[in-house]
Amino acid sequence: MNWDRIEGNWTRFKGSAKEQWGKLTDDHFDQIAGKREQLTGLIQEHYGITKEEAEKQVGAWQHRVKLK
Repeated sequence: MNWDRIEGNWTRFKGSAKEQWGKLTDDHFDQIAGKREQLTGLIQEHYGITKEEAEKQVGAWQHRVKLK
């Protein structure tokens, strides 16, 4: 699934993202509004990981949601 589909259906996918990254709040997910770069940045900031690791996590999550 390409990211455009996730962004376009963010309300459907953000519940799964909340499960994955519980440190992020509802306000964060509303602010992200499906933008991959913003999601990656907030994950990096709140989890204290590198940009590369955050991108890896987002990629793995994206792969899992497309399988559902």
